[in-house]
Amino acid sequence: MSVKKRKPIRWGMVGGGRGSQIGYIHRSAALRDDTFELVAGAFDIDPVRGRAFGVDLGLDEARSYPDYQTMFAEEAKRGDGIETVSIATPNNTHFSICKAALEHGLHVVCEKPLCFTVAEATELKALAETLRLIVGVTYGYAGHQMIEQARAMVKNGDLGEIRVVNLQFAHGFHSAAVEEQNPSTRWRVDPKFAGPSYVLGDVGTHPLYISEVILPHLKIKRLMCVRQSFVKSRAPLEDNAVTLMEYDNGAIANVWSSAVNAGSMHGQKVRIVGSKASIEWWDERPNQLSYEIQGEPIRILERGMNYLYPEARLDDRIGGGHPEGLFEAWANLYRRFALAINGNRGLAPAGIEELVFPGIEAGLEGVRWVENCVRSADAGGVWVDYE
Repeated sequence: MSVKKRKPIRWGMVGGGRGSQIGYIHRSAALRDDTFELVAGAFDIDPVRGRAFGVDLGLDEARSYPDYQTMFAEEAKRGDGIETVSIATPNNTHFSICKAALEHGLHVVCEKPLCFTVAEATELKALAETLRLIVGVTYGYAGHQMIEQARAMVKNGDLGEIRVVNLQFAHGFHSAAVEEQNPSTRWRVDPKFAGPSYVLGDVGTHPLYISEVILPHLKIKRLMCVRQSFVKSRAPLEDNAVTLMEYDNGAIANVWSSAVNAGSMHGQKVRIVGSKASIEWWDERPNQLSYEIQGEPIRILERGMNYLYPEARLDDRIGGGHPEGLFEAWANLYRRFALAINGNRGLAPAGIEELVFPGIEAGLEGVRWVENCVRSADAGGVWVDYE
């Protein structure tokens, strides 16, 4: 008996227009598995430019809107209106757009940070839960398969008791004041648009979320943060920060968030140290996971191989030996968003116990972490209880 294929989710975008690298990644990921269909958009702050871009994408000109308010209102009148919207705009707009989308009954996929304050994130969480709507946050690196392998290894006790967590996302592309010549970077170092932090929110929350996926049983008890503006014109926002954390089980962690690590391409690494073994993942080599058992040779686990746990093979697309990258990782997340939107909440396919994706809780926790880091740093780098 044939299985009836579910129709793609009718999908719109806010932002992500011509010249937007992140907009292209969103569209490539969402459309890859035919789970979403792009039918509308408000792609640009310039309505003429945005409409032209929508037409170039093949949209009906009437559904290429001048702004998100018009799009939400007009699409709500249609029987075939959008069901989900992705938000790919500067940080300072996320809260208002996300709230408006939820109030119009739309599921949301939002760029991080979800918003600027814990109070705002809590409001969005309550609204989404009341309306039974999904909010996804694009911590895109979490879509790599080896993150699920790391999670399964911790769960199955392969590492023993978790003791130390080393996290970093420290690239070097902003080691000089590149924002003076680059408008797409300039808003990231302007508090009006970026919010209370630069690198803590922009890069630090990525490995933080990955650690939350791998170590869901660990909760932060307190932290201490210091931050610097090595390019002085960026003050009061930081371009480098170091955060120390204590977990509720006694484990410790450090997070290096930086845009001034001169010479580094990405520098995002996650190392989990247990009492028996350690694992390490590096996003520049995302298809491998280093597995280091005390007293034994290092093992390099490869994506797509049968020796991995089932959770790590669930999102396999092209088999072992073929390298996958950022687009596949984002497509994996969009597929999970689609499963959640379609009602598979808390359940994954193929008998997997749990559907793991960065949802509203992940967005809230990212905002909470930044808020606590800023509070510690602005008080002189003191320990603060995690609130």
